[in-house]
Amino acid sequence: MPREIKEHPIVDYPEGEMTRFRFDGKEMEGRLGEPIAAALLRNGISVFRNTEKRKEPRSLFCGIGQCSDCVVVVNGCPNTRSCVTPLEAGMEIETQRGVGKVGKL
Repeated sequence: MPREIKEHPIVDYPEGEMTRFRFDGKEMEGRLGEPIAAALLRNGISVFRNTEKRKEPRSLFCGIGQCSDCVVVVNGCPNTRSCVTPLEAGMEIETQRGVGKVGKL
């Protein structure tokens, strides 16, 4: 079930205009400037990465960029902390599997 983060004790969530982005090849919508994690949760996505060894799912944990549970691949760049990276129009976001590998540059 989709969830929307409207308030956080530390992070401000802007009320930007809606924009489109892609996650794992599917087109979705989020607010410009909001953290990627907030946009993913709004679209019903709760697993952002899987651990290297045991392939365990991880999601939003600290919400302030201090852990690595929410890392995703953004425009081919792995290990992007989705909780502190602002959403931009047209972003290509992917589930990160393991430690992440840099794609073609």
